[in-house]
Amino acid sequence: MRQNDNESQGRVTINQLHTGVPGLDEILGGGLPEYSFNIIAGAPGCGKTTLAHQIMFANATVEKPAIYFTVLGEPAIKMLRYQQQFSFFDKALLDGAIRFINLSQIVLDQDLNAVLEAIVSEVEASNARFVIVDSFRTVVRKAQGVTGESELQGFVQRLALHLTTWQATTFLIGEYLESELRDNPVFTVADSLIWLFQSVERNSIVRKMQIMKLRGQASVPGMHTFRITSDGIQAFPRTFGFNEEPEHLKATRRLSSGVPKLDEMMNGGIPEGESVLVAGPSGSGKSTLGMQFIDEGLKRGENGIVAIFEELPAELVHRAQMFGIDFDTPQKEGKLKLIYLRPLDLSVDETVHEIVKAVKEINCKRLVIDSLVGFEVALAPGFREDFRESLYRMIAALTRLGVTILSTVEVEDNFTSLDLSKFTVSFLADDIVRMRYVSINGQWRKMLLVVKMRRSTHSIDMVQYQISDKGLVIEGPLRGYRGLTSGIPGPWSADSGASNPSPENPE
Repeated sequence: MRQNDNESQGRVTINQLHTGVPGLDEILGGGLPEYSFNIIAGAPGCGKTTLAHQIMFANATVEKPAIYFTVLGEPAIKMLRYQQQFSFFDKALLDGAIRFINLSQIVLDQDLNAVLEAIVSEVEASNARFVIVDSFRTVVRKAQGVTGESELQGFVQRLALHLTTWQATTFLIGEYLESELRDNPVFTVADSLIWLFQSVERNSIVRKMQIMKLRGQASVPGMHTFRITSDGIQAFPRTFGFNEEPEHLKATRRLSSGVPKLDEMMNGGIPEGESVLVAGPSGSGKSTLGMQFIDEGLKRGENGIVAIFEELPAELVHRAQMFGIDFDTPQKEGKLKLIYLRPLDLSVDETVHEIVKAVKEINCKRLVIDSLVGFEVALAPGFREDFRESLYRMIAALTRLGVTILSTVEVEDNFTSLDLSKFTVSFLADDIVRMRYVSINGQWRKMLLVVKMRRSTHSIDMVQYQISDKGLVIEGPLRGYRGLTSGIPGPWSADSGASNPSPENPE
């Protein structure tokens, strides 16, 4: 239980209850206000009942018991049969801490006053501190056939008054449509309104929640993704990581990329805490550079994470072995994590949560995201529309933790320009390394250049490199050619009008 720091200002202190739902407390601005009158609304199947159970099991005790009223829905025995499959379910709490009461017959045979009397009498008798009515919408529908809006509003207000007086935190669960938000007496009386959404986007199912109303404290606005797993509901706040102060200042020291000559080109290496974008066509060595970056960190005692979207972890470990890199031992020692995320309905916030969790678990200093193209494909279609904004939030959250990020992105060479990314996300990177193929004397060569470094100078050379059994090896500058960025260079000559010196080792 949390408390607002209001005592010094003479204000009433409102305690905040932990919901027991990972991520939801942050969305609510610290937790759920104690003694509040709350509505959990949404369409069938979006997780309303599961959310209510998870909150109830996280808070109910013998000293502060909970009553769960069911109304014309599934019987309690059937409900419990399914809810006990979640890890939050504690059978021991059913002996004194949590009770289930069926109000169906009273709702069918009597009026709202009888329903109110039944709820209030049960709460008073048990001194319940948590009250859930599922589904309250059923009570409303029954009442609307025989009473007017004023009677219904009076019933809701009396119910809220009684339960608040008895210091109960209340949850009314209902299947509502967004069109019913206006002029609904239930929503008017409620202290908070948690709306759950579920939508099908092509072949993906996406669940989101929104705190539409919350009295007395600031919640995080907007739609937040959530997922239902064997542990119950897991929410992913859009601001994940932004509410923490930066742990490190960027560029306080340099990290080796694992390629000595690339470090020289970058004026001593990659500034710590920065985001590096490595762009290039398929087969140019982007993933190889990422592996060398992680391997170099492990050798220096800097733990690492590789977030993989295009191959299985075992395949990455095997491919690393081809370059003499051991990723198996560091994993067993807890110094390296390979995170494979490919359910095809991811949200960026969910991805950030998984990566940040791993970063804190192993005190990660280096992170490779391989690749942004695979990342985009793994997202549910609706999330792809906001990919740039979401990527910005993810990179910002991770670099605030002092993590140095190397992201790879595939770029198709068109031999007319030097594109950096099809996502137009180059502005998100502090540093950019561009790889490409060039055709020289009938040979397919690999060329690399440092395009950008936000906080330092860097080499302006275009260098040739090879992928050997040792990984990426830079051989030296490509001199004596013009049009290298086009991919089809020609030799410098006096006829070209250039003042460039004669080619070095022209071929």
